[in-house]
Amino acid sequence: MPDIAKPNWQGYLRADGRKGIRNTVAVAYLVECAHFVADEIVRNFRGQDVHLIGFPGCFPNDYAQRIMEQLGTHPNVGAVLLVSLGCESFNRSKLAEVIAASGRPVETLVIQKSGGSAATIAKGMDAVQGMLAQIADVPRAPMGVSDLIVATVCGGSDGTSGISGNPAAGRAFDRLVAEGAACIFEETGELIGCEHIMAERAITPELGTELTACVEKAARYYSTLGYGSFAAGNATGGLSTIEEKSLGAYVKSGDAPISGIIKPGDVPPRGGLYLMDVVPDGEVRFGFPNISDNAEIVEMIASGAHMTLFITGRGSVVGSAISPVIKICANPDTYRALEGDMDVNAGAIIEGTRSLDQVADEIYDQVRATAAGSATASESLGHQEFILTYKRFDPIGPACLPVP
Repeated sequence: MPDIAKPNWQGYLRADGRKGIRNTVAVAYLVECAHFVADEIVRNFRGQDVHLIGFPGCFPNDYAQRIMEQLGTHPNVGAVLLVSLGCESFNRSKLAEVIAASGRPVETLVIQKSGGSAATIAKGMDAVQGMLAQIADVPRAPMGVSDLIVATVCGGSDGTSGISGNPAAGRAFDRLVAEGAACIFEETGELIGCEHIMAERAITPELGTELTACVEKAARYYSTLGYGSFAAGNATGGLSTIEEKSLGAYVKSGDAPISGIIKPGDVPPRGGLYLMDVVPDGEVRFGFPNISDNAEIVEMIASGAHMTLFITGRGSVVGSAISPVIKICANPDTYRALEGDMDVNAGAIIEGTRSLDQVADEIYDQVRATAAGSATASESLGHQEFILTYKRFDPIGPACLPVP
């Protein structure tokens, strides 16, 4: 085991003291009407660290504003180009001010004032080129595991997910937490039936009560909608109920004590294990809480995640903008079919060629390599999926982040 007090790679030092593992220029559209123009700008920089993000809605939403502010000041982001149509309700001035205050270069292009699509695309290309040159000399700083925030999500789950990939990720989480990293797990709608087990792992009884309440809220939300987080593909893959799926999803959290609960955009205050509550507060207003795994990944990135461990049984191939995704394949047959999209073959556990601990060590090593600059499979393929929709959250209460 490495000396955890010794940094092991060079990160990108930001003005607020946080360190990034990438130095991305984010091109952000602020309404769906500006999506095409922003996308065309990014397409001209394929193979470079220029990523497309954005919010499609036209009417304002406090959640979307906060998430975009957190993404624009994420430690993996070096500069931001905002692309606005001009008449949407998104508060682009406030967003630009927040990013500028973080010490990052930021520029705003308004299509209605920039001469239309072609002219804005040309100006955007010039702006991105200039930003890439500006951030090329961002100061570097020693970085180690204790500087990392690592997230985990599972998608395209099947009967193998809870046997191989998820428990291996959980053991890797235990090691990362022990070395001072902050680790985030989520999917409160896929933890139904596990709430009391989680509560027993809370560092205070009050936090245990809050953990139970998060899952009960998710169950009420799904009951109101009339459906839950259980897809046809899950059943085809051998899962029978949401409770069975929940048990498999739960084990990716490992065995470390649970240090707190956060909501999208909340950055863990210190190392430890944190549950992210992704189900909106209040009355059901915006439909299904997370329309895809990528929506959950975006929320964890907004909470500072440098990278995400993505466990799949059926074979999801997505990546993400801003923060790398490490794909862990639970099913050996799926791995053989989609090897080019995967980083870790946890299916070897099922076939008996590798132990759970060996795969957990491989995941841990992949985290370190990714942090040091190695491209994951999804990065190499050019995946930059991003989804941000409407939601509403109340601030977390004092019991959610107890002082250890």
